[in-house]
Amino acid sequence: MKTQKPEREYLRSFFRGNHLNFIGAVILSALGGTFGVAASWILGAVTDCMTAGDMEGLIGLVWIVLGGTPVLCAVLWLGLRVKARFVYRATAQYKALAFSRISRKSISAFTRENTGRYLSALTNDVTSIEKQYLDRIPDLVEQVVSFTASLGVMLWFSPPLTLVLVISSALPIVVSLVLGGKYARLEKEVSDENEHYTGKVKDLLSGFAVIKSFKAEQETQGIYGDASANAERVKEQKAGFAALVNALSSAAGILAQMGTFLAGAYMAIRGDITPGTVMMFVNLCNGVLSPIQTIPAYLAELRASMELIRKLATLTEENTTRSGEKIPPEMEDAIRFRNVTFGYEADQPVLKNLSLTLEAGKKYAVVGASGSGKTTLLNLLMGAYDSYSGEISVDGRELRQIDPESLYDLMSLIGQNVFLFDDTIRRNITMFRNFPDEAVDSAVERSGLKPVVDARGEDYRCGENGVGLSGGERQRVSIARSLLRNTPVLMLDEATAALDNQTAFEVTDAILKLEGLTRLVVTHRLEEALLKQYDAIFVLRDGRVVEQGTYPELMAKTGYFYSLYNVTN
Repeated sequence: MKTQKPEREYLRSFFRGNHLNFIGAVILSALGGTFGVAASWILGAVTDCMTAGDMEGLIGLVWIVLGGTPVLCAVLWLGLRVKARFVYRATAQYKALAFSRISRKSISAFTRENTGRYLSALTNDVTSIEKQYLDRIPDLVEQVVSFTASLGVMLWFSPPLTLVLVISSALPIVVSLVLGGKYARLEKEVSDENEHYTGKVKDLLSGFAVIKSFKAEQETQGIYGDASANAERVKEQKAGFAALVNALSSAAGILAQMGTFLAGAYMAIRGDITPGTVMMFVNLCNGVLSPIQTIPAYLAELRASMELIRKLATLTEENTTRSGEKIPPEMEDAIRFRNVTFGYEADQPVLKNLSLTLEAGKKYAVVGASGSGKTTLLNLLMGAYDSYSGEISVDGRELRQIDPESLYDLMSLIGQNVFLFDDTIRRNITMFRNFPDEAVDSAVERSGLKPVVDARGEDYRCGENGVGLSGGERQRVSIARSLLRNTPVLMLDEATAALDNQTAFEVTDAILKLEGLTRLVVTHRLEEALLKQYDAIFVLRDGRVVEQGTYPELMAKTGYFYSLYNVTN
């Protein structure tokens, strides 16, 4: 099975720091494969002792069985234990690598993708890989050793009868080889349908409130039913095909075993071999036929698992964050937009030939009607999209040439939509990192979150997406989160929209009074006391800066900003 570069790294993740467990599992599985051969030899020897009346030989075999049984138990137990440890660690490392690769994607790329694909790949597909790849490698070794040892013993005792068995085994081999390829294709189909099902479930549960408010329960039940039925239908097809393969393989195996037994009986009557040898051969048939039936099936499962690994590798390689120049987390000059045009669709520009300058350490507001391009402007600054024309520069460096990780160290964005993890208030503020208590307390104070922390405690669990907090409280957590990072550039996209007027004023006023930061605030709250604090206000209309200046300058023009101000006040 040839592997390409993306999946090769995932394959290596199975064995990183896990080689001893893997080697131990393989060696113990190999030993396990020899016990069946030993048992068959003992069975044959006991039969010969019975026919010859050899009591002394029988007693010797009894001692071998009594002494070997504890060894057998120990090897089997240890083999299963080491194998489980190998599989556990390999699975954990595989999932960790996948999540790490997903984390490398850009914000815009990830939001455009169907997260159901990743949910399926990290749940259903991982389960399949665990059972059909990681579990199967030691099993495959055991089957190969069993086959080799059984065939070797057979050749030692009777080459002619071994030849009969080999000829009889042709049918099971043909069945396994002919049908094995289709199994891999069915496994891929199951994975694809599980991906679709998982994505649909996530979509429907995320839209639960909308479904209820529009009384669309019956219609969405139909959508869910179709997705579920399709997923189960493909699983049934796979299970039915597997049953067919097993039935044909079992039937072919029985024919081969009976053929060997009848040929052995004939040879024993002729006196060519002993009855014990016949019994040994019949028992050893399992050591030959079972691998013949299962090894192709195992190989088919390995191929199917490789498809799943390749699928995840391709997913995580697509739309990864671009590389670029690393810059220090500081701003010395300015951010400049020069003739920037951008649209989410190529023929529908949202920003049109936009130019503006944000000097380091100053405060700026962006105002305009809904759809004028305010949020898009901030998204471009966060490096979410590269497909703009014109130039966006940070201290003279083109934004597209800057490493995104460096950009995130330079800028923070407090958005309208707040996401909170099902964790404590403090851990949602710190984003699971360690900060001094003084820094956390300061961010809590400046964001207006202190009354919430005083009332509930910083260890209060927020619930799934902050369901335990009000909209305003969730927004304050988001603001505290960004203030704690203390990046040189702080951007707010209607960040106080969910707060009451007084709290919104206090939070915005506190942010504007911060020293040493470059602040860019998108707002629909046109309050004179706040507007006077900005060094410049940019007025957007249809994706263009139609006016800019200080609050007194814009009011004196009695233009578009003047109209906006009077409409909202």
